[in-house]
Amino acid sequence: MQIDTRPLHEIKQNKQRILVIDDESDIIELLSYNLEKEGFKVSSALDGEEALKKIREGVFDLIILDLMLPGLQGVELCRILRNDPKTKDLSVIMLTAKGEEVDRILGLEIGADDYITKPFSPRELIARIKAVLRRASKVSSKENTIAFGDLVISTETYTVSRKNIPLNLSATEFKLLLYLVERKGKVYSREHLLNAVWKDEAFVEPRTVDVHISRIRTQIEDNPSNPVYIKTRRGIGYYFDGKTSDA
Repeated sequence: MQIDTRPLHEIKQNKQRILVIDDESDIIELLSYNLEKEGFKVSSALDGEEALKKIREGVFDLIILDLMLPGLQGVELCRILRNDPKTKDLSVIMLTAKGEEVDRILGLEIGADDYITKPFSPRELIARIKAVLRRASKVSSKENTIAFGDLVISTETYTVSRKNIPLNLSATEFKLLLYLVERKGKVYSREHLLNAVWKDEAFVEPRTVDVHISRIRTQIEDNPSNPVYIKTRRGIGYYFDGKTSDA
């Protein structure tokens, strides 16, 4: 039998793979150094086209995506990934110099799991990466199907369909929807949902809940402004109803 004589820290099986997409080589070098120290396997791309090619040819657990890229922009790349059944569940963290609220909201609305502005702390970024990966891996594994009218939620395959059409929910959106569905009728504040779904991630703003709820509604509701499933109790929070009454 051949004995592996490498140091223990080099014998790491099933490393989580991260793709860093940024047109600044010094940012890629900084991130690669810090992520590899944490045990991640890191690849990189300097533009959107190169990134898309690598994503389609390889397997990644998470991508770090700059918005301002040469050629294919980060926003468009994120849309492509979310609309592709093969990559719709890929975790995405946007890392960009665009720090206005409208930019953050846009990033979350098109499917990013988190949004970080430059300049950034590598330690904070790593903490957020781990939090996003934890959320993606802790989606309920119960073998079950939950149905409300034409809305079907599979807790075995972690998928949601409506009128037999698969929906493109991210792992975080799925977990948020499932949390409300399994507690039908109970009203939860944004703060409660942050603690329940995002758990120990310390960097998420309450507004993030509103953005994710809005994105879920656009997919599961006929009229997102007059929802049937996820409703708002004004001044309190959100709840899953499933009945045809006014929000």
